[in-house]
Amino acid sequence: MRRAVDQRGETRPRSLIPQSPDAVSASPPPVGVGTGNYACSVTLTAPPRLALVHAHPDDESLCTGGTIAHYASLGVHVTVVTCTLGEEGEIIPASLNELRAEAADQLGGYRVGELRSACAALRVNDHRFLGGIGRWRDSGMVDASANKHPRAFVAGDIAVQTEQLAEVLRQVKPQVVVGYDSFGGYGHPDHIRAHEITTAAAAMVPEVLRVFHTVSSRDAVAEGLEKLRGVDGVPWRMPEPGELAVVDDDIITTRVSAEDHLSARLSALRAHATQVSVWQNGEGAACYALSNGIAQPVIGTEYFVLAAGPAEGAETDLFGGLNDVERSR
Repeated sequence: MRRAVDQRGETRPRSLIPQSPDAVSASPPPVGVGTGNYACSVTLTAPPRLALVHAHPDDESLCTGGTIAHYASLGVHVTVVTCTLGEEGEIIPASLNELRAEAADQLGGYRVGELRSACAALRVNDHRFLGGIGRWRDSGMVDASANKHPRAFVAGDIAVQTEQLAEVLRQVKPQVVVGYDSFGGYGHPDHIRAHEITTAAAAMVPEVLRVFHTVSSRDAVAEGLEKLRGVDGVPWRMPEPGELAVVDDDIITTRVSAEDHLSARLSALRAHATQVSVWQNGEGAACYALSNGIAQPVIGTEYFVLAAGPAEGAETDLFGGLNDVERSR
């Protein structure tokens, strides 16, 4: 890996962001990009910007909450694009059950407030709804009647949706875009559609240098569950083999440590109270469950597969090595 010399004479990987928060630039950060530090031995053509595309409110926290908090803490400009309002979600609190789609059909609006609180907890700079708030509706699971709703995301014109996302990316100009793999993580139609438009839109915007897929590590989940089995008081059942969506670790390219941002991630998960329940025992153990009541570990590292762009420097940093890429453009 090529390495750069920083202002203190120490070597570090060439990244668009500092490798430690104490690396301070001699000049102030660019206007409108937060208050993070951008120390670097070369002049950047643009400040570091990260865009994440998610299907429903809560996906940003479940899949990438630690990564968002990590990069936000470094001053990276973080944009989250949410494709639907999550109108078809199953509701956990009985007191809110009448919000469901087949009753008052007000869950989507309620989840907007949850999403706002979660984004604040993670320090998201910029949040957008694809096509504007309410343009696309949660399609529900495979073969659900909601698939046929006139505004269902999965039934919408994919060319229109791709252009809507491409326009956001043109405005934001992120070097890094995060989305889902071709299976959408676990097969949800909206996640698969989000993958399709993210792949196409990112290819249309030259400022995008890398595209990643967010995934769950088989080994890390197994280790987390093993630890949970030794903890008293977990209020949900442990998953059966194959019940949680994971990938083999040999396809994972990038591991982002978010240990220092556990509190922010748990706060963001708690914000999505209609969809997620969080448990802690006061002794360091924590887990969460969706409406299915299956315990899932809170893991301190988040995992990604590089789908497009240069691999050098990306092992532990979504932006690693991109300094050199920008210089060569």
